[in-house]
Amino acid sequence: MFFDVKSMLKILYTLTRIYALVYIIAMNTSAMQLTLFTISEPNRFNIVELLKQGSRSVSDIVETLGIGQPQVSRHLRILSEAGLVKVRKNAQQRIYSLEAQPFQELDVWLDSFSRLWEERLDKFEDYMSDFNGKES
Repeated sequence: MFFDVKSMLKILYTLTRIYALVYIIAMNTSAMQLTLFTISEPNRFNIVELLKQGSRSVSDIVETLGIGQPQVSRHLRILSEAGLVKVRKNAQQRIYSLEAQPFQELDVWLDSFSRLWEERLDKFEDYMSDFNGKES
């Protein structure tokens, strides 16, 4: 059985991503690191951005993002396994929505950087005030 180069690259890419995910889990990394790793893939990031607006069916996600249903389903499965989305059945449809907890933890972490930059900007403002006062 022979594969073309494009197929081999896809397989290699998939195996690399799986290895990285297994490595992260095996190294007992934090949930926040898993969240960041999971949404680092552009399609999953776009799905999360879409789900921020509210719950969506798989077909709605496919239509909105313009990617195939198998790819959307695969990304939703990965997001679900990482604990970032939840699913409920509505007749024949699966409706996906974001899980709040992982993103709240991420928000707290990112907020620490906001405080850091505010402190630095305050110091810069003080420096500029002193500098402008010396020029006068």
